[in-house]
Amino acid sequence: MPKTILITGASSGLGRASARLFHAKGWNVIATMRSPEHETELIELDNVLVTRLDVEEPSSIEGAVAAGIEAFGQIDVLLNNAGYGAYGPLEATPSDEIRRQFDVNLFGMIEATKALLSHFRHNRSGTIVNISSMGGRVAFPLGTLYHASKYAVEGFSEALSYEVAPFGVRIKLVEPGQIATDFAGRSLAFSNDETLIEYQPTVAQVMKAFGELTASASPAEVIAEIVYAAATDTTDRLRFEAGEDAQQLLAVRRDTDDASFARSINEQFGLQA
Repeated sequence: MPKTILITGASSGLGRASARLFHAKGWNVIATMRSPEHETELIELDNVLVTRLDVEEPSSIEGAVAAGIEAFGQIDVLLNNAGYGAYGPLEATPSDEIRRQFDVNLFGMIEATKALLSHFRHNRSGTIVNISSMGGRVAFPLGTLYHASKYAVEGFSEALSYEVAPFGVRIKLVEPGQIATDFAGRSLAFSNDETLIEYQPTVAQVMKAFGELTASASPAEVIAEIVYAAATDTTDRLRFEAGEDAQQLLAVRRDTDDASFARSINEQFGLQA
C-alpha cells in the first residue's frame, strides 16, 4: 500500500514542490492550503486530495486530518511546512503581527502535530517533519520574530522527539537556507516606521544584503528532496540541513565563538557593532 503524507502550506513554494515530489514517488498526498478553491494543478493529480487547512483555525486542521484519513485510510507522515517571515525593527512591529508570527510558525504547527499524534500513537508509527530554517540556529538583523519562532520550532521538535519515540513516532527537522520561491513576496511581512530614524540605516543595509543573499538561493525542488529524505529516514537522526548556504553557514557557526560570529554577521550586513 502506498504511504500517505499530509502537507500544510501546499499552495506554493516548498509545500507545492514537496507535494509534487511525494506524488511522483508514488505516495498519496493530502495537499492542504487556506484557499483550495483557487488550486488548479494539484487537483488534477491522481491520489492527491486538495483540502482546506488554515493553521490559525484548529477546526480546519481537524477537518483536514479527518478528510485525509477518510480518503486514504491512514496518514504516515505530517509535513509542517506552513509559515512566513515577519521582519523589521521590533519597535515598529504591531502587536497583532507579533502574535500572528507565532500563531502561524509555532502554535499552528503544534496544533497540527497534536491533531495527528493520537492517530500515530494508535498505529504505533508515523513521522513528523517540521520545516525550521538555518534561521532556527543563527539569527540575522531585523529578524527578531522570525528567528524566535524558528528557534522555538527547534526546541519543540527536539523535546517532542523524546516524548513520542516510545510508541514509534519519529520527529525530523529540515533547516533550509534561502529558497528560490515567493518567500520575499507572499510569505514575507516587513514592518517599518521611517520616523524611527535610528533604525533606518540598518533597514537599508539589511534589505540590500537580503537581495544579495537570494542569489545563492536553492530551488524549492532541491529542498523538497531533503524533505523526502527526512520523511523516509528510519534512523534517530533529528536535523537535516538543506541547501549549500545553510550547510556552509551552520558549519561556520559550529566552529565560531559568539563574539566572532557576531562580528561576521555585522560585516556581512554592513553594520557597526
